[in-house]
Amino acid sequence: MLHIGRMMTIRLSRQSCRRLFSTQAPEAFLEPLQSHLGITCLSLNRPQAKNAISMKLLHEFRECLETAKYDKSIRALIIRSSTMGSFCAGADLAERRTMSQIQVTKFLSDLRAAFGQLEALPMPTIAAIDGPALGGGLELSFACDLRVAGHDVTKIGLPETRLGIIPGAGGTQRAVRLLGMPKAKVLIFTARMLRAQEALEWGVVDYVSSPSTSAFERAVELAQEITKSAPLALRAAKQAISRAADLSLESGLDFERATYEVLLPTKDRLEALEAFKEKRQPVFKGE
Repeated sequence: MLHIGRMMTIRLSRQSCRRLFSTQAPEAFLEPLQSHLGITCLSLNRPQAKNAISMKLLHEFRECLETAKYDKSIRALIIRSSTMGSFCAGADLAERRTMSQIQVTKFLSDLRAAFGQLEALPMPTIAAIDGPALGGGLELSFACDLRVAGHDVTKIGLPETRLGIIPGAGGTQRAVRLLGMPKAKVLIFTARMLRAQEALEWGVVDYVSSPSTSAFERAVELAQEITKSAPLALRAAKQAISRAADLSLESGLDFERATYEVLLPTKDRLEALEAFKEKRQPVFKGE
């Protein structure tokens, strides 16, 4: 009886540990790619819910963004799913049904802030869409600089009007800026689901992977191309480009010039000149 009791205690302890581990597993985390210097992934990690955005995931996602913002070793950031066949299915509607109105209001405010944080990151960002990108998931990708879809992805869209709401995390605004007014209206009014190739034709994504590769693999290839450039120049270019829509041409040109001049005395700029003279690849250090 004592032996049986001990065995039951051990089994219960193991079950308790598994439950504890599962509740503590991160739902969003940063992971530098060891094989590709300067490239870091921000992975969404709720595979059982197709990375639907829970309160926990949103909180951890924002913490990751805050860390990435100040990490100068990150030259390109890829937003991806930790498991293949997924990207982000939007807000967690099952959790939403249990939330009070105050919690919903705060969640929407935090979601808006998170996508604003993502959009404002100083380094180039790429969304690797290897599965459904629905509602808030697609809105998340709109806050990235570039989007890559897997060739076999079949569900990319904003279904909110079929659920009695509208895209509420920047979808109505970023879709217009990205696609133009007519396409944004069609996408939102009809709640149309696009396949990867259709999304490319519409301008919803910028690249579609080949049948032999995933969106993540294609995103890494793209990030490798990006990280050949000088880190400070990449950040300055992103800053100048991002301001273009908000400024008149003359004001934009003034901002571009001011941003350009800051780069002239940098070590990376001098290294680029030396490398050109010596006919070799420059070694940039972000200085």
